[in-house]
Amino acid sequence: MRAGAVLAPFRGKKGPASVSLQALRRHVYRQLEPTAWPGKGLSPVNLTLAALIIVAVVAAVLETEPIIASGRQIWFDDFEVGVAVIFLVEYAARVWTVVENPRFAAYRFPRLRYMVTPIALVDLLAIVPAFFAFGGASSLILRFFRVIRMIRLAKLGRTSRAWITIREALYERRYEFALVLGVVIVAVLVSGSLMWLAEAEAQPDKFGSIPRALWWAIITLTTIGYGDTYPVTALGKVIGGIVGLTGVMLIALPTGLFAASFTEGVQRHRARVEQGEGGAP
Repeated sequence: MRAGAVLAPFRGKKGPASVSLQALRRHVYRQLEPTAWPGKGLSPVNLTLAALIIVAVVAAVLETEPIIASGRQIWFDDFEVGVAVIFLVEYAARVWTVVENPRFAAYRFPRLRYMVTPIALVDLLAIVPAFFAFGGASSLILRFFRVIRMIRLAKLGRTSRAWITIREALYERRYEFALVLGVVIVAVLVSGSLMWLAEAEAQPDKFGSIPRALWWAIITLTTIGYGDTYPVTALGKVIGGIVGLTGVMLIALPTGLFAASFTEGVQRHRARVEQGEGGAP
């Protein structure tokens, strides 16, 4: 097969190699950038990358288990290098095609501007560890930056409406959430202070100061209750019971606010979709 036949789909009307290169760049850009993909959901390339991200993260988790990794470390190392090479190629392709993105095309140096964005730095940090260290804690932590890449790929795909609805829900009730946060902070301070007053003498190692008592207040108000710190005096137990009941009510407040706001956002989205379909010819 002639080389011209392979590049034929990418040739413009003028036919020079530069035009073909631009067409190829646009094609790669549509595959890598979710907003440019004309179909529903993610492109085949992004779907493959998303699956590879999940597999790589699972492998990074399994690598920390001695029973699994014993005698197989070379497999994990080779796999990590292979994944890093794939993502390095993908990173280079994104840098190459970013000039097709209207968001960056207006800059004098669009590629450099893209490379200093947070998401591009995350992409780079997910690649670098494989070429410097294997199995160390720092390397493992950096590999998990790939999970953030997963959010990037899915953000404007099938789940984009859900992400936007969540953002709108949080923004619309921001004042209510701020009020609830203020109430929680006051409740923590009051609870810690009262418990310090009741338990300081009986348990100076755990309630000898308000900062120490704040740990108990936070764990109790959030209804976690680790059990490492608890009151032993009668007054302390009474205060603990009141604080525990208060925590149940405080937890319900932001949950109800978010649920109501999210439901309203979904209903508005459905109404807009129905209006759009009704007005379509």
